[in-house]
Amino acid sequence: MDAGPHERSSLSQRAKAIKDDTERERFHSDPRGAALSRRQAVRVDIPGFLQRRPAMRINGIAFRLASLTLAFSTLIFAVIIGYNYTVSRGIIEDLAEDRGTLLAASTGQRIAAVLNSMEKVADSIAFSLEDGNLNEKRLQELGTQVLMNNQEIFGTAIAFEPYGFDPEKLYYAPYSFRSQNKISSTNLGRPGYQYFYMDWYQLAKELEKSIWTEPYFDTGGGHQLMSTYSVPFYRKDGKEEVLAGVVTADISLDWMQKLIAEINTNETGYVFLLSRYGTYIAHPNAKVVMNETIFTSAENQGQPLLRDIGRRMVAGESGVEELADLPLTGDSFLYFTSLPEQEWSIGVVFPKQEMFAGVARLTKEVVTLAVLGFVALALLLIYLSCKITRPLRSLTGSVNDIASGNLDVDLPAVVAQDEVGELTGSIITMRDSLKQYIANLTETTAVKERIESELRIAHDIQMSILPKLFPAFPNRSEFDIYASIEPAREVGGDLYDFFFIDENRFCFLVGDVSGKGVPAAFYMAVTKTLLKVVAERGLNPGEILAKVNNDLAEDNDACMFVTLFLAVIDIGTGEVLYANAGHNPPLFIPKGGKAEWIPPLNELVAGAMEDSVYTTKSMTMQPGDTLFIYTDGVTEAMDSKQSLYSDDRLLTEVDRCSGLAAKPFIHAIDDSIKAFTGGAEQSDDITMLAMQFLGKKNI
Repeated sequence: MDAGPHERSSLSQRAKAIKDDTERERFHSDPRGAALSRRQAVRVDIPGFLQRRPAMRINGIAFRLASLTLAFSTLIFAVIIGYNYTVSRGIIEDLAEDRGTLLAASTGQRIAAVLNSMEKVADSIAFSLEDGNLNEKRLQELGTQVLMNNQEIFGTAIAFEPYGFDPEKLYYAPYSFRSQNKISSTNLGRPGYQYFYMDWYQLAKELEKSIWTEPYFDTGGGHQLMSTYSVPFYRKDGKEEVLAGVVTADISLDWMQKLIAEINTNETGYVFLLSRYGTYIAHPNAKVVMNETIFTSAENQGQPLLRDIGRRMVAGESGVEELADLPLTGDSFLYFTSLPEQEWSIGVVFPKQEMFAGVARLTKEVVTLAVLGFVALALLLIYLSCKITRPLRSLTGSVNDIASGNLDVDLPAVVAQDEVGELTGSIITMRDSLKQYIANLTETTAVKERIESELRIAHDIQMSILPKLFPAFPNRSEFDIYASIEPAREVGGDLYDFFFIDENRFCFLVGDVSGKGVPAAFYMAVTKTLLKVVAERGLNPGEILAKVNNDLAEDNDACMFVTLFLAVIDIGTGEVLYANAGHNPPLFIPKGGKAEWIPPLNELVAGAMEDSVYTTKSMTMQPGDTLFIYTDGVTEAMDSKQSLYSDDRLLTEVDRCSGLAAKPFIHAIDDSIKAFTGGAEQSDDITMLAMQFLGKKNI
C-alpha cells in the first residue's frame, strides 16, 4: 500500500508555517516597526556629539565597560584557544584512529591474502592426493613446482603415515625448501626426526582439519623460524576413509618481518604481529621475537592494560587503546585487529608526541594571533567606550528584567534619536515578538501533545480489538495458531483475526487496508467487525467476502479498500475453504516438504466495487502442515539501500523455518526481516499469521 506523509511531521510543518505567517503579519502591521524604520533614517552629528561628551574617567562607565569587555575578551580568547587545541587534538586522534584502524586492517588483509593463497595451494595438493597415487619422482617435482610458482612459500612437504607410501618404509616425507636462492629437497623422516610426532603433523591429524601451527624453529629441514599450514588428506580403505598423510606449506618469519618493516607508521611508530597464544612473531625489537609474549612484556613493563589488550587480541577482537610509557614510543595509541583464519593478531603503535606535534605548532600560532587580536580589540574598545552614554544604565536594568523572564517590564522612553534610542526601539520590538512567539509556541506545543496523546490512545484501542493472548485456545489441541502485527505508525490499517464459527469450523484471516494512519485504522476496525459478524452466519469464505465487500463499498466516498485472505478449516478433517480478495498469496508448508505458494485467484479487493464475486477454493491439510498468511509489509520491507525483502527471500526463510511451531515460526521470520532492514525506518505495517494443523490426537 502507498505510504503518505507522517501526520506528526505534517503537524510540525503546519505549526511552523502558521507561526512564521503570524510573525510576518504582526511585524508589518506593528506601528512601532514603522516608527523604528523612520528612526533609522535619522542621522546623528557624531563629531558634535563627541565634543559634548566628557572625557573618559577611571571610575566612569566607559572605563569600566572597556575593562570588563577586555577581561571577558581575554577569557573568550582563552576558551577559543583551549577549544581549538582540544578540537584539533580530537580531530588528530580521530584521524589517527581511522588511519591506525585502516592500517591494521589493510596490513591484516595483506598478510591474510598471502597466507590464504598458501592455504589454497596446500588444500589443492591435499585434494589431488586423495584420489591420485604419485610416484617418488612426481612428488619431488610437485614440491619444486609449488615453490617456483609461489614465492611466498618457504617450503612444502607431503608427509605420509608410517608405512603409508611404501610398506617397507617407516618414514616418507619429501620436503622442498628454499636454500641460498635455490630450491633444495630432502626427506624429513629419520630416527632423529620422527615427523609424525611433530606438532604440525599431530595437530592436523588429531583435529582432522587444516591448521596453522605456532611459530617454531625447524631443525629437520628448513632450519628457519617459520609457521606451518598443515592439511590432512585421506584415502579410502574399503568403505572407510583413513588418514593417508599431511600436506604442509611453510612461511618464513623473516619474510613476515620484512613485510611488516615496510609499513609506514611515521618516524617511531611500528607494527607487530602476535601468534594465537600471544607470542611475538614480528616486532621492531628482534630480541623479543619468539622469545617473549605480549603478556611477559606487560609484566616486565608493569602494564596491566597491555595484558588486557593481549587477552583481547588473542581472543580475536579489534579495537584501540591508549597506553603510557611504552618502550621505543612512550605514550602511544595501540590499534589492533585479528587474522581470523590463522588466529593471529596485528598491532599498530602510534606515539602521541608525533601525532600532536602539528597541534602544538598550530596552538602557538593561534596564541600569537590571539595576542595581536587582543591588542587591536583593546584599542578599538577604548575608542568606542567613549561613545557610551548614561541612558544605557536604565536600559540595562530593563533588559535584565526581560532576560529573567519578565516580558511586561516598562522600557525607558526614547528621548533622543541616537544609537541608544534605536536600541531601545529594537528591544521593544524584540520583547513583543518574544511574547507573541512564546504564546504561539505554547499553543502549538499543546496541540501537538494533545494529538500525540490521542494517537497513543488510538493505538492502544486498535491493538485491543485484535486477539493478542496466546495460546489463543489452550483447550484445543487440533491446531496451533500465532499472529503478530507491527504498525508503521501509531495506528495502521493491517488486521488479523481468528475465531470459531461452530464446534468444528475455525475461521482465520489477514487483511491490509489502503493508506495509513487514522483513516486506515477506522476502516480496519469496521472491516474486522463486519467479517466476524458475517462469518458467524455460516457462509462459505467467498460468500463472506462478497457480503463484506458490498457493505464496505456502500457510501465509500473516500474510495478506500482492503485486501483480504479468509480461510475456514474443519479441525476434524483438515479441510480448508478459502477466498482471496486481492491479497498476497499465502504460503503452504507441508510437513517435511518445501513451501509452496497458494495460487492467487486474481479477484478484486474488497470495498472498491459493489456486487463483486469471490471464488471459494478448498484444500486439505495433514497433521503437521502449516499455512502462513502475511501482508505486503513483509515482502516490501526495505533496508537502508531501498532494497526489498522480496518474495524469494521470504520463501527461503519459510523453508528454513519449516517444522517450527506457530509462535517460533513467526518470531523467526520477524527476526529475519529485522536483520535484513538493519534498523531502517519501517515504511509499511507488518502483519503475519501462522496456523499449524495438528489433527485430533488418539486417546
